[in-house]
Amino acid sequence: MRLHLITVGEPKLAYARAGWDEYEKRLRRYHKVQVTRVGGRTQAQESEAVARAAGRAPLILLDPRGQQFTSEGLSAYLDAQALGGVGELAFAIGGPEGHTDDLRAGAHKLWSLGQLTLPHDLAMIVLLEALYRAATISAGEPYHRG
Repeated sequence: MRLHLITVGEPKLAYARAGWDEYEKRLRRYHKVQVTRVGGRTQAQESEAVARAAGRAPLILLDPRGQQFTSEGLSAYLDAQALGGVGELAFAIGGPEGHTDDLRAGAHKLWSLGQLTLPHDLAMIVLLEALYRAATISAGEPYHRG
């Protein structure tokens, strides 16, 4: 399955760029990965750019109002999507103001990384690590020792 990662902006801090690069490389062992960086001057423009980038792929927005997953639960969710014939999932991290209500309403799923507010750069790394961990669980590899 292809995982399309859409971010408003890109990691700015050195640790975040290094973390993104590392986990993107690891994730590519298990999935086809596409990365799209979008921008916009307003929340509405950012959300429109995210929607355009996602195209017809089911869109999963990272949003504090969303469902939280355990690592095993995320793995099971991704496996179920793949078994159900979904060829691509788009995951989007919004800008400082988050996603618009319209984009949230049209999303396939809202996913919360937890109740903490994370800096944008750190949220990008957590997204990739969570997807990588889920992939290793699905593959039965020892990375996750839950």
